[in-house]
Amino acid sequence: MPNISEMDLRILRELARDGRQSNAQLAERVGLSASQCWQRVKKLETSGTIVGYGARIDHEALGVPETVLIELALDRNEGFEVATVCEQLARFPEVLEVRMTSGEFDIFAKVVVSGTRGYERFLRERLYKITGIRQSRSAFSLRSYKNEISVVP
Repeated sequence: MPNISEMDLRILRELARDGRQSNAQLAERVGLSASQCWQRVKKLETSGTIVGYGARIDHEALGVPETVLIELALDRNEGFEVATVCEQLARFPEVLEVRMTSGEFDIFAKVVVSGTRGYERFLRERLYKITGIRQSRSAFSLRSYKNEISVVP
């Protein structure tokens, strides 16, 4: 593991649990003064260990309650760059995650849609317009049992 102190790990765990807590609350929970805690958090942000903060959104409240997991294989003989296709997918607002993968498929994507009609629209208006995709395999997520954005060992 990189050179991260135990105190910094405690800070990261607390922020992963609740990124909206005040610096004073965070400092109290990890056992530091407010100024020491603030300096450590700023150092973690500056170093790129903390890459941002965000809110967890209830997609059902936004009308896109279904999550679809998609695996994509590209045409190899046509010379399509996997990174280029990943970048195109990442521009679509309904795409939550895009990863270049190893194995049978080249790309994994996680998409939120409004049911099967919404997924059909995503396929027709977005995915099928990307050149170079040879094969796709998708599965609707029935229920999520864990959905974390980060892990702190």
